[in-house]
Amino acid sequence: MAISRRAFGLGLLGAAAAGTGGYLTLKDRPEFRGYLGNKAHLFGFIGGEKQAFLADPDVVHALGGYGLELDARVAGSVEMVRESALLSQKPQFLWPSSSIMVDLARKSGVAIRNDQVVLNSPMVVYTWGPVVDGLKKSGLVTTAAKGGYNQLDLKALLDAILAGKNWSDLGIDELYGRSRIVSTDPNRSNSGFMFAGLVLSLMSGDVATQELLAQHGDEAKAIFRSMGLKSSSSGKLFDQYIAGGLGAEPMVIGYENQLVEWALADPARWQRVQAGTGAKPEILYPRPTVYSAHPLIVIDPTVDRLLEALTSPKLQELAWSKHGFRGPLGTVTGGADAAIAGVRPAEIEAVLPMPSADVMLALLAQMEG
Repeated sequence: MAISRRAFGLGLLGAAAAGTGGYLTLKDRPEFRGYLGNKAHLFGFIGGEKQAFLADPDVVHALGGYGLELDARVAGSVEMVRESALLSQKPQFLWPSSSIMVDLARKSGVAIRNDQVVLNSPMVVYTWGPVVDGLKKSGLVTTAAKGGYNQLDLKALLDAILAGKNWSDLGIDELYGRSRIVSTDPNRSNSGFMFAGLVLSLMSGDVATQELLAQHGDEAKAIFRSMGLKSSSSGKLFDQYIAGGLGAEPMVIGYENQLVEWALADPARWQRVQAGTGAKPEILYPRPTVYSAHPLIVIDPTVDRLLEALTSPKLQELAWSKHGFRGPLGTVTGGADAAIAGVRPAEIEAVLPMPSADVMLALLAQMEG
């Protein structure tokens, strides 16, 4: 049947209207911006603990919907905001692992357009089943009334380390020699930086000030001196912990999300580990602990789109459900995965603020000396 000119014209008009409506719908949805050809390639530095998150195909696809492609290079959080060799590369964004890094970046002359905490993860102690059992016998580890997770009396452990106590003195006969706890280098990596602030505050009996640093800085320095060689990366230290086992790495400092992410990346491997006869990985939550906030530091205006994307419900849900990162306020953004039930509590009972940037800079200088 022939189509009249009038019907053909109306068809074209309808198709044009539908196309225009579809364009306007996409235009008003930032998560579809990439489909309109509005793409941006962004370069910046990130903490190593976020590398797997940004490499996740689901995350890459979601960012692609916003028209974003990232050249995100790994650097220590302290390094990326202080080292001229990195800042001279003109990054468009920085994504360190502590809010204090925003102040340090400003002190380094970084022209910050905007900054916002995107993710959160409490600092934890990674250890092994026999260590937990021994510390429970000696009273240094207790079970939280709410959530049922294991809490560590970190101040008591630090006092034992400073006193030169052996592992056997703490109820752990499986280990030989003096007790110790290991973190990354606080002058390069954020987890060591955060742990240094927590140690100083615990030794001081309060959130550390310049006056308290003068009184207790040597104690904090002694804790780090007892560690020996320190890794420059939180990710590397966690890998050493997993690979080294109980004898090589009995207690290390890390982020809560690291073991969660490792378990979720290969659920069958996690089940084999849990069903095995050897020492099993365990998380201890220091009481108190500190939160490692992950602020996105926006230097170039185009990065505003990345901030919009990372704070969207979709990316926040992926960050928690697949990589163990909590939301900006330390909240969870979905149900707990059955594969790791009991590993990560919904709420952390005791959290301490970090000392100010000036106190931390002074502490770092003292440790370097």
